Amino acid sequence: MNSMRTSTHLNAKMTFFIRLYCVIWIALLTSCSSTTESMYPRFAEPIPNVTVTVGRDALLACVVDNLRGFKVAWVRMDTQTILSIHHNIITQNPRISLSYNDHRSWYLHIKSVQEVDRGWYMCQVNTDPMRSRKGYLQVVVPPSIIDNMTSTDMVVREGSDVTLVCRASGYPEPYVMWRREDGQDFNYNGESVSVVDGETLTIAKVSRLHMGAYLCIASNGVPPSISKRIMLMVQFPPMLSIPNQLEGAYIGQDVTLECHTEAYPSSINYWTTDRGDMIISEMEIVGGKYEAFPMDSGYNKFMMLKIRNITKEDFGFYKCIAKNSLGETDGIIKLDEIPAPPSAFSTTPKAVLDNQSFKKKGRHENSVTNDAVSSNFQGEVYGEQIRTFGFGDEENSSNVRKSSINYVFIPFCFIHLINTLIHWVLS
Repeated sequence: MNSMRTSTHLNAKMTFFIRLYCVIWIALLTSCSSTTESMYPRFAEPIPNVTVTVGRDALLACVVDNLRGFKVAWVRMDTQTILSIHHNIITQNPRISLSYNDHRSWYLHIKSVQEVDRGWYMCQVNTDPMRSRKGYLQVVVPPSIIDNMTSTDMVVREGSDVTLVCRASGYPEPYVMWRREDGQDFNYNGESVSVVDGETLTIAKVSRLHMGAYLCIASNGVPPSISKRIMLMVQFPPMLSIPNQLEGAYIGQDVTLECHTEAYPSSINYWTTDRGDMIISEMEIVGGKYEAFPMDSGYNKFMMLKIRNITKEDFGFYKCIAKNSLGETDGIIKLDEIPAPPSAFSTTPKAVLDNQSFKKKGRHENSVTNDAVSSNFQGEVYGEQIRTFGFGDEENSSNVRKSSINYVFIPFCFIHLINTLIHWVLS
């Protein structure tokens, strides 16, 4: 029994010493390993990824601590091309150079970066085994429009379908959109829009309202964005509208006739008389009879014909005509005679009323005027004339003049009666 206890006691002690030995040995090995590791180079920081615009310079940095006698090399990973070893440039690329600082920082320079330079670059230290870090060079390219694949100015007939195309390149791939240069909304597939996304702009049944300059704009987040201006011209024959087809004027008056036209290509516009004679503008002649002056606004034109000092011979029909290569149109305006304004009647009642007066017994003379009444008389007379005159109706004109005299005479008698009554009451 005692021998068994002694044997168990010895086994426990042996196990304890073995475990202690293993712990000490592991600690020694770890210490040696740490000491050995500290003797090797190590990277102080990762190589940062770099983004640069094409045409600019790029810089990749590799920082190594405790380099001692080891050497640093730069390698292009995708092609496995050695670019440099320590202080020496190996590549034949003249755009690549090397700089270093305090035997710790190693810089790879790439001048005038091109798209082919995009990719992974590795910094190596010739330890055994080799130690390395890598960084990515991203090369971005601002957008550009490919002219030979992009639409130019277009001329189409109204009612046809038209497609404008805009191709762009760049990295990342550009986003393309269309809008009008003037910023106005336009009808696109039945909807009023200000912007259309995509490389193509297709307009079904194009109308004259679509005419104008359009901008194809390409952008990809790399400045600057770029645009191309494309003119869309829509051809259509002339159309004509007349604000007033019947004009009235009295002898001696100046009058202006007006026509509105729309056409593309731009129309040739002119005026003729009812006899078919073309009217020649005399705006440069002092006292000229006719003055034609057009006003343009895009495909709209406003034709104006001023006729000075109207005479009997000027009354009749006038025709405005518009022609282009796709057709022609015309419109007729009738110029009729109307009576002159009754300016002669405006002074008679006023003069009589201004001279009306009355006297009170034992008081000085008071003068009574009634400008408002005389003004109303004149307005009523003129209004009656406007309501009753007829174009070319001489009998009507004569009746109007007679009616005018009656309108003046009756109110005058009425006022005279009122004044007499007031004088009688006061006296």
